[in-house]
Amino acid sequence: MPRVTTAEAESLLGEQLRRLRIDSGITQEELADRSDLSVKSVRALETGEGSRLSTLIRVLRVLDREDWLDDLHPEPEVSPMRLLRESRGERPRRRVRRSEAR
Repeated sequence: MPRVTTAEAESLLGEQLRRLRIDSGITQEELADRSDLSVKSVRALETGEGSRLSTLIRVLRVLDREDWLDDLHPEPEVSPMRLLRESRGERPRRRVRRSEAR
């Protein structure tokens, strides 16, 4: 898939949010009110004119689509530190409980 510019990515995201809002039967004014934003901020987000991350998060919450953010912070399946230790042949660390240390 070819890389898109930042402006193109903002525009594509804005189009998706606009479609989602319309499919949800919400006007820009209602979305702005429910997300505690100005209509201008919602419009800028939908048209790809640039926006703040907090604006995107507020809009996604109102549209019940916070799941869109999951790909931005995936949980690692394997700890990178664990892989490093295993590659060095180190044994996993164990915590010593106070009762065992005495």
